[in-house]
Amino acid sequence: MEAGSPSLRPVGRPGDLGWVVERHGAVYAAEYGWDMSFEGLVAEIVAGFASEHDLGREAGWIAELGDRRAGSIFCIAAGAPGVAALRALMVDPGARRRGIGTLLIERCIDFARAAGYARMELGTTSDLADARRLYEAAGFRIVHEEREPRFGTVVTSQRMALEL
Repeated sequence: MEAGSPSLRPVGRPGDLGWVVERHGAVYAAEYGWDMSFEGLVAEIVAGFASEHDLGREAGWIAELGDRRAGSIFCIAAGAPGVAALRALMVDPGARRRGIGTLLIERCIDFARAAGYARMELGTTSDLADARRLYEAAGFRIVHEEREPRFGTVVTSQRMALEL
């Protein structure tokens, strides 16, 4: 990854959505041994965003270092009135420890507030300790946990929420 300060831009360039799916699949398989069902979940999130998102209430961002993609995040309607979902946060391993995760989360929260959401929720697992620390630093709190078989293994799924 190139040196320099990270920048954020809206999702929308050719290849952005494919990159989000590919990097999630490759990174989570390498780091956690997750199978392709996780990549399929990310593909569903991205496909839904690409086909039917509400521009005023949903958005996605790509973090870049130089001219290379380095991370992603999406804010989408969660289904319940007034609730946004933070989805598909990922920072490429070669770009970590540069504040990219924090920048992405802050942009997502700021967008959700400006769009009028009252609450933001997300799903993660206990394995993703670095991400959870970033979420907690932004004010998210765990509201539910359970052990369950997912992604070819058994994980402790965690639901987190932030009142906006």
